[in-house]
Amino acid sequence: MKQARLDQLADSIFAIVMTILVFEIRIPDYIGTVSDRTLFESLVGLTPIFLSYLLSFSLLFTYWRSHHFIESILAKNIDTHFSNLNAIFFFFVALVPFSSHLLGEYSYSKISVIFFAINIILIGLSLFVMRQYVINSKTIENASVTRTENEHANMRILFPVGAAVVAIFVTFINNDIAIVLFTLAILFNLLDKSTKHTFFIIDLFRKKS
Repeated sequence: MKQARLDQLADSIFAIVMTILVFEIRIPDYIGTVSDRTLFESLVGLTPIFLSYLLSFSLLFTYWRSHHFIESILAKNIDTHFSNLNAIFFFFVALVPFSSHLLGEYSYSKISVIFFAINIILIGLSLFVMRQYVINSKTIENASVTRTENEHANMRILFPVGAAVVAIFVTFINNDIAIVLFTLAILFNLLDKSTKHTFFIIDLFRKKS
């Protein structure tokens, strides 16, 4: 398989999955004329679904960006094993509309939060394995990256995974806090200097040890 074909497949899958997310937001259905008050209250009732859409769309964007870097910039060529790893990654990405809608409809349920968290964990781990394969593979030529650049990239991939693991335990105490953890993980990846500030703190402990 040519690298460009895999890149096109990735863009298509992410575009479709990110579009499907909005299809889960149903327009309130009434018979006859509806008052503005009733319609407004119906839209307010959809708030959890809107929030899960925002959460999931942002999550997919950050993973699309990471995957694009690994597949198109870090890797100079691909092999069969790398393609297979991509298939696993895409499998979990395609599951996001379901886990997102489940979270939006049943945000009060521990099961919905845990399912969404597991989805995030599996996406992140599959992406991490993919990156490690590109770096360590003897059949794939990769762009040179410094140790610092590699650490920062791994942090962006694994931070949402860690937040999702913690969220699973936190949901037994409070669902809202667990969902906030998902949000913080996404904000971490959207902010440019988040890893820089994180490693500044980590390096302080490294120097002490």
